[in-house]
Parts: sequence; C-alpha cells; structure tokens
Amino acid sequence: MVTKIAVCNACCCGNVNKGNKKVPVEELKKAWKEYEFSSNVKLTISTCLGPCSQKNVVLITNQGERTWLGGIDSDEQYQELVEWAQIIDKGESEAELPENLSKLRFKP
Repeated sequence: MVTKIAVCNACCCGNVNKGNKKVPVEELKKAWKEYEFSSNVKLTISTCLGPCSQKNVVLITNQGERTWLGGIDSDEQYQELVEWAQIIDKGESEAELPENLSKLRFKP
C-alpha cells in the first residue's frame, strides 16, 4: 500500500510574512532523492490543502486513513517526518508517527 505525504506550501503555509515557518521544500525533495524512497512512499509539495486556520499543514494518507498535521514550525519536525517515511518505506506501514508530530494532529 502506498503512503502519500502532501506538504502544503501555498498562500499561508510557508509564508513567513504571515508569521509561518518556511517550508523546507528543497530539503524535503533532497531527502526523498537521497534516501531513494520506493514507490511505496510518495511526497507531494502541494498548493493549498486548506484548512487555512492551521499553519504549515501536512496530509498523510496511509493504509486508507487520512492524518492531518498542522502547526509544523521547526526543521526538526520536518526531519522527523522524513525519518518516519524511512520506517514506512522499510515495510513497517503501521509505524506510529513520532510523538512530536502526533501531537499536531487535527480534524479539519
């Protein structure tokens, strides 16, 4: 089963003029290339995913479930997302998100 990670980088997310953390787009793309993720873990840098009441939103679709994360405000959290993707790519599709990311879950 394919895990999809969509990282919002649009009107609000990543907009430092609105007080949001810059989305490290190039670093994420570089990590996907460096770790040679299989076709089981897909990264998409997206335009607006909504909901705009959150900042720096990520939508994860894994095993048919959608997980929304909002308020990502550090490079460490984006790195944790990459590390989690590595675990998923190794076939552990039921691996839990790290606590630092899990606490950012919200329901749109």
